[in-house]
Amino acid sequence: MPGHAGTGGRDVIFAWEQCKLGDVCDVYDGIHHTPDYQDNGIMFLSVENISTLTSDKFVSRDFFEQNYKIFPEKGDILLTRIGNVGTPNVVESTDKLAYYVSLALLKAPKINSYFLCNLICTQEFKKELHRKTLTTAIPQKINKDEIRKITFFDSTSSDERKKIGSLLEKINFTITLHEEKKQQLKCLKSALLQKMFAYKSGYPAIRFEGFSDEWEQCKLGDVADRFDNLRVPVIANLRKNGDTPYYGANGIQDYVDGYTHDGEYILVAEDGANNLKNYPINYVSGRIWVNNHAHVLQAIPYLASTRFLGYEIGRSNIVSLLVGGGRAKLNADALMNMNLNLPKIKEQELIADLFQKVEISITLQNYKLDKLKNLKSSLLKKMFI
Repeated sequence: MPGHAGTGGRDVIFAWEQCKLGDVCDVYDGIHHTPDYQDNGIMFLSVENISTLTSDKFVSRDFFEQNYKIFPEKGDILLTRIGNVGTPNVVESTDKLAYYVSLALLKAPKINSYFLCNLICTQEFKKELHRKTLTTAIPQKINKDEIRKITFFDSTSSDERKKIGSLLEKINFTITLHEEKKQQLKCLKSALLQKMFAYKSGYPAIRFEGFSDEWEQCKLGDVADRFDNLRVPVIANLRKNGDTPYYGANGIQDYVDGYTHDGEYILVAEDGANNLKNYPINYVSGRIWVNNHAHVLQAIPYLASTRFLGYEIGRSNIVSLLVGGGRAKLNADALMNMNLNLPKIKEQELIADLFQKVEISITLQNYKLDKLKNLKSSLLKKMFI
C-alpha cells in the first residue's frame, strides 16, 4: 500500500513494509509479584487501569527503585497481556509509574506512539495477536516474546506515521471528551433523582420555586390504570414485519405490523428481567405492541404524570416485591399496591420535563460517540493495511 508525500511538485511514493513488532519497539514485562501497597508514592498500574492509566494503588519509592530499572515514560505504550489481551494506551504522564506483569511496556522511540497504538487496535493486528495468545490458559495470556513476533505492515515514512497518529489522537481526544460529558450527565441525573424526590419525611431536598406542599403517600393503583388485558404475545416466526416496536420485559425485541396500545405508557417487567438491580422500566409514547412479559401502566389524568410515575417507580424497592426462584416475577397486585410519594400534578410535570431534557442530552452524547467511534473504526480500516 503506497503512501504519497509532496516534494518540490513531485509525489514520492512510500511503500508499507511488513515487519515484526520487535523490529520497531522493545517489549518489557512488569513485576510478577503483588507489592505491599502504600497510601502514596509511585502509582501502581494493572490490567484494570488500562483505559485511564490511573490507579488508587501506590508503591514506595524504595520498592520502585529496587524493581524497575526500566519503567513507563511519556510516549510509551502499555498493553494488556493477561485476561483482556491486546488493549493499548499511550502514557501521557511524566510521573514515574510502576506496573504489574498483566501489562507489557512498549518503548518505540523511532515511531509515533499514536500511530503504533492505533495500529495495534486494527482488526488485522488483533488477529495476529490472538493467534499468539495462549487462549487455553485461565486467564488467557501472551508472553512478551510472542508480542515481539507479531507481524504487521508499517509505513516507511515517519511523516506519514506522524500525520496518521496525530489525526487519530485528535479523534481519541474528542471521544474522551464526549464520554466524560456523558458521564457527567449521568451523574447529574443520579443526583437529581436523589434530591428532587421526597424523602420519608415527605419533602424533597430540592424543589422548583413556588412549591412547598408535603408530598402525599398513595398506592400506585390510586393514580394509575393497568392495561395488561390488551397485551398479545406473538412468537418470532409468526410476527409480521413493520414499524411498530414490539416490547417484552427488557425493552424492544422486534418491530412488527399493527399495535396493541396507542398512547403514553410505562412498561414494567413482569418476569424475565435481565437486571434486578436496575429493574427494566420503559417510558413509551405512541403505538406499541406489548407481549405478556411487561405490565402496561398509564397515569390517571389530573392525578399523575405518566412519565413522572416511571421515575418514581424506578426509585422504589421493586426487588422486595418479586416472587419465584430463577425467573423472578412481579405480580400485578404487588405492583399496584406499591407505595409512592407524589406531589401535585404541576410539580410532577416540571420534574418529568427536567429529567426528559437530561435524558435527551445523554442520548445526544451517545449519538455523537457512536458517530466518532464509527469514524475511527472506518479510518483504522482504510489508513492501515
